[in-house]
Amino acid sequence: MTVTWTSGNTLELLENGEDFFPAVFDAIRQARHSVIIETFIIFEDKVGNELQQVLIEAATRGVHIEVTVDGYGSADLTPGYIQAMTSVGIGFHLFDPRPRRMGMRTNLFRRLHRKIVVVDGTLAFVGGINFAADHLADFGPTAKQDYAISIRGPLVDDVARLALEALTPVQPRISWWRLGKRGTAQSKNREGDDTQAALVLRDNDSHQNDIELHYRVGIRAAQRDITIANAYFFPGYRFLRDLRKAAQRGVRVRLILQGEPDMPIVRTATTMLYDYLLSAGVEIYEYCERPLHGKVATVDGIWSTVGSSNLDPLSLALNLEANVMIHDRAFSSHLQERLDSLITDYCQLMQRAPVSRRKIQRVFIGVFIFHFLRRYPAWAGWLPARKPLLKTMLPDVEQASEGKP
Repeated sequence: MTVTWTSGNTLELLENGEDFFPAVFDAIRQARHSVIIETFIIFEDKVGNELQQVLIEAATRGVHIEVTVDGYGSADLTPGYIQAMTSVGIGFHLFDPRPRRMGMRTNLFRRLHRKIVVVDGTLAFVGGINFAADHLADFGPTAKQDYAISIRGPLVDDVARLALEALTPVQPRISWWRLGKRGTAQSKNREGDDTQAALVLRDNDSHQNDIELHYRVGIRAAQRDITIANAYFFPGYRFLRDLRKAAQRGVRVRLILQGEPDMPIVRTATTMLYDYLLSAGVEIYEYCERPLHGKVATVDGIWSTVGSSNLDPLSLALNLEANVMIHDRAFSSHLQERLDSLITDYCQLMQRAPVSRRKIQRVFIGVFIFHFLRRYPAWAGWLPARKPLLKTMLPDVEQASEGKP
């Protein structure tokens, strides 16, 4: 679980696409050296099209650009969308693309679920927001509620290093100089907010449970309050036990979960945990305004996290994820205020089920659920773990020269 904590960072909370997209697009428009993007989803909608346009404009003025999308999450991108970028020199990569079977996507597990942007080695963005219009309120009732952060300071080095390492199989000779490393070194000398922060990963090599362990350390250290807002909540037994113990020792523990889920089966599974948590004094609130997509938490108004990791088996045991852990009273208190507002204005407090219903759940469902929660990390390790392919999409002229369609 060893990570590098850095001081002298300046972080800004970005809530939903209304904050996130303008900040990212403006940064790309001002880029001088490089832009690196890793994301689970790009859709060809008004957001994806604007992203494409600002990247093309940056590439035509000489900015080095690398974009990596997940082969499952972005499987519907058309060749024309990608070709428009590769034709101007943008590196465009698919993480583990797999053929469809009977029209179905087959690459379900071990996805690239991180959402990272690095501009000129001096500014980074990390969070849970994809490049899709459903992160904007004007999308309608199914628009997602989500969070990200912008980062300036030494932590940007760690984010950039992660992005570069991911590109090594296809771009082994990208240098820090080309990506604006000089700018990063200078950023360390500027005065920031002195926020302490660390980039924490989950991968299938040496960081298999780092994010979960950092959550659990924060929960066990809590003295006053814990607030977790997470879209897909189905963590392991030890995580649930830590939440119960925190509530039983007098910590106010609040969970903000989906009340209007984008996938109804997710809420069905999560509600199986309600009685176990509510019986220990954990408060559960369902966010009912629109689908919750956030992956954030605060502890005692001092510690907080923002990132891409859900608290479910896919994120905690299979996917590639990135969260920023933050130790800063001003930032954590601000995030806490935003979550308090969510609870007050848009959430419904859950109550314990009637005794008769609880007995039925314990007899017919409880044993299976908790045995699953105890064992899913080990089971996840049995799933196919072949080395994922990073496929670079070539401009048409290069594909033709190699005899590709």
